[in-house]
Amino acid sequence: MPAPAKEPSPAAAAKVTAEKSTTKTETPKRSEAEKADDLVAAAFDNPRTSTPEPSVPAQTKREEPKTATVPAQAVSAPEPLKTPEPEPVVEVVVPEPEPEPVAEVVPEPEPEPVAEVVVPEPAPEPEPVVVPEPEPEPVAVAEVVTEPVVVPEPKSETTPAAKPAHSLAQVKSRAPGLVDAYKAAGAALKDAGLAGERATVYLVLDRSGSMRPFFKDGSAQHLGEQTLALSAQLDESATVQVVFFSTEIDGTGEVSLSSYENRVDELHAGLGRMGRTNYAAAVEEVVALHEKAGNPGPALVIFQTDGAPEAKVAAEKAFAAAAKLPLFWQIVAFGDPEAKGFDFAKKLGADEKATNVAFFHAGPTPKDLPAAELYGNLLTALPTWWAAHKA
Repeated sequence: MPAPAKEPSPAAAAKVTAEKSTTKTETPKRSEAEKADDLVAAAFDNPRTSTPEPSVPAQTKREEPKTATVPAQAVSAPEPLKTPEPEPVVEVVVPEPEPEPVAEVVPEPEPEPVAEVVVPEPAPEPEPVVVPEPEPEPVAVAEVVTEPVVVPEPKSETTPAAKPAHSLAQVKSRAPGLVDAYKAAGAALKDAGLAGERATVYLVLDRSGSMRPFFKDGSAQHLGEQTLALSAQLDESATVQVVFFSTEIDGTGEVSLSSYENRVDELHAGLGRMGRTNYAAAVEEVVALHEKAGNPGPALVIFQTDGAPEAKVAAEKAFAAAAKLPLFWQIVAFGDPEAKGFDFAKKLGADEKATNVAFFHAGPTPKDLPAAELYGNLLTALPTWWAAHKA
């Protein structure tokens, strides 16, 4: 027979019971994952209680020994339950997000102020001051030296003042008797738009028999002086070539600022008898003189007569041939304005084809004709021809 089982002693049974009770009442340990969840919940406004309350274990039933009764004094009291210390709460500090960098705004540079450029108005040009030339002391005729010929500058619209070939002071010094005529000639040239122009001046005098009265009363001499005064305005040499004609060329001579008083009468007196009226011979002589001088510039020819030409056809041909040269013929009639002898000259001056010829009647007493009237008539037709010649 098997041996009966040995029953444990009461002390050993109590010890086993206490160990079981202690084992059953211990709080089970939480895993690391649960601990991490609690920390995250506390950080995001859902924290758990700071100290978890321990669960109270249910009372365990004591197993009474089936085979023995344990005395009360022999059973030791159970150890008091230990409350587990709360686990420390780890405070998780969530860093605030750094603000995004704000782009630095660089202010645009203010535009530099533009200096206002003030253009000054051009100062008005000062008006030219005309200083009168001092009057030189009178010079003896024998000491007069011919002045050099100065080539004039071409006239332009911007020329402030057109100057005559010879100044008033020079005329006063060399030919004081021509001062009034010189001034009248300058005024007429200005009115005609020819002030400051340059031209050679010729004088043709009729020496036919009918001209005796006009030489005796001084009309021929007077015309010679007025022609010289006009030349002082136009010609740098202020010298007038004089052609005396009748049936042929009776003679030639000249008048100048140093030799003009009674000069025409003296030349006339030394030429002998007076003949007929040959226009053609006089025209051809002037053409020859101009070509001989080699002067390419324009010339004004004052052609004086007291009647009709002896040969009209020859006269017409002579004037037509002279048209190739820069010569303007201004016919001046002495005598009765109603005389038939001037019909040829009038018709020639009115001919549109003969643009180089003009006609003017000085009347029966030419010496009494005022200088202003004389020059006004001498220069009436000249500007038109002058403009055409320049063109």
